[in-house]
Amino acid sequence: MDFEHCSVLLEETVEQLKIKPDGIYVDGTLGGGGHASRVCEKLEEGRLYGIDQDEAAIRAAGERLAGFGERAVLIRGNYVDAKALLAEKGVEKVDGILLDLGVSSYQLDTPERGFSYRWDAELDMRMDQRQRLTAKDIVNGCSEEQLARILYDYGEEPSARRIAREIVRARQSHPIETTGELSEIIREAVPARMRTGGHPAKRTFQAIRIECNRELEVLRDALGDLTDMLRPGGRLCIITFHSLEDRIVKTAFKTKENPCICPPDFPVCVCGRKPEGRVITRKPILPSAQEIERNSRSKSAKLRVFEKI
Repeated sequence: MDFEHCSVLLEETVEQLKIKPDGIYVDGTLGGGGHASRVCEKLEEGRLYGIDQDEAAIRAAGERLAGFGERAVLIRGNYVDAKALLAEKGVEKVDGILLDLGVSSYQLDTPERGFSYRWDAELDMRMDQRQRLTAKDIVNGCSEEQLARILYDYGEEPSARRIAREIVRARQSHPIETTGELSEIIREAVPARMRTGGHPAKRTFQAIRIECNRELEVLRDALGDLTDMLRPGGRLCIITFHSLEDRIVKTAFKTKENPCICPPDFPVCVCGRKPEGRVITRKPILPSAQEIERNSRSKSAKLRVFEKI
């Protein structure tokens, strides 16, 4: 399966990074290397460090970026560990970082990875296949209450309790092994009148994927280190694909711009918390109509940018 796909908000992201020819940049979610390739094109003495936990991504991006020689350095790992991973390379400060969150087109379009309800495949959903926990473990191991919470919190699924109840009922006779089985259980659990906004399994699959890969926890944990790594004037560009991610990024950026926790009626700040930077995007940058037409998966994308001071 080819890893080549349209990189979402490509030009907008690279423009916001304000690439310097001798700068140091990090792509924390390398994927197929689309964003990284465009960054490398603008580098001369600079470096691009590409991080991804998916072995297939590292392999595919390695082929795509091979022509850039030493300008591109690839690291297999999770962006939450970016600070330590780059320290091993002798890098402490960088001029820009980008994250393109969520599941990649390659992962969605490779049936055996078990991310999609469009094919019947083993329930997997691991972004890092070295990880032991799979979607199958979650679906068959979590209690009804745990499942309902996962589906509601991470999928914003209004039928969370109904779906959780049906999953637990179905697995009493035999374990739920495949995406097809799970998809059919969800279809039967969700009343026809509530099947809005696409496939009835869409929210549930998103929720289980997020739980399996700890996506929101990783994002929250990473934001502090990522902003710490930036040189003054350096930028952190994050592309999100659903409201849960976007809310975390928006809140974190706002707090880093205005960290003061003094009561609003205090005449002067006494908490001593200083701003780390400024939010560049008061409103997120959205894909153009042309990009959405070209790549329907970009429809929900939002780009937010923070600049270190």
